[in-house]
Amino acid sequence: MYVPVEQMHPQSRAWIYQANRSFSPNEENIISNTLNEFCSQWSAHGNPLQTSFKIEHSRFIILLVDESSAGASGCSIDGSVRILKQLGDQHKIDFFDRTEIAFLVNEKIQVYPIKQLKSLFENSQLGASSQTFNNLVTTKAEWQQSWKSSVEKSWLVKYLPIGFLSV
Repeated sequence: MYVPVEQMHPQSRAWIYQANRSFSPNEENIISNTLNEFCSQWSAHGNPLQTSFKIEHSRFIILLVDESSAGASGCSIDGSVRILKQLGDQHKIDFFDRTEIAFLVNEKIQVYPIKQLKSLFENSQLGASSQTFNNLVTTKAEWQQSWKSSVEKSWLVKYLPIGFLSV
C-alpha cells in the first residue's frame, strides 16, 4: 500500500538506487507512475506492505518499507529489484553500477568513477568538504539525516590524501 513519504515511520527500511544518468522530465514522470503503481501493490507473502518512494535530483530512487507490521521478504525485495531492472531496460538506465560516485557540485550532480577519486582529491577538484551521497543508508531517518554529507564525514574519507583533513 502506497503511503506518502512524509507519513512513513522514521525507522522504515530504505534502499537507494543511483542511476548512471539523469532522468528526463518525461522519464521521471514514467518512473514515478510505475513506482507508484508498484508501491500500491507491493506485498510480502500476501501481506500488503506500507511503502513509498521518492525521486531525488532526477538521479536517485529511494524506496521505503515500513516493516513494523510486515517485513519485506526476499521475494518482495526481489520484486523491487525486478521493477528497477525493467525501468532500466526500458529507458537504458543502469541503477546497479556501484563504480560511480555522485557529488553535489554547484547544486548539480557530478558523477566520477571511483578509480579517479584519489586523483580528483590530489588535484583539488574535490575536497574534504565536497558533498557526496551515502547510498548505503538503511532507514528513512538515516536517509533524511545523513544521506548527503561531506567527504570527510563519509566512507570516502579514505581517498583523501594524507594530511588533507584539518586537525
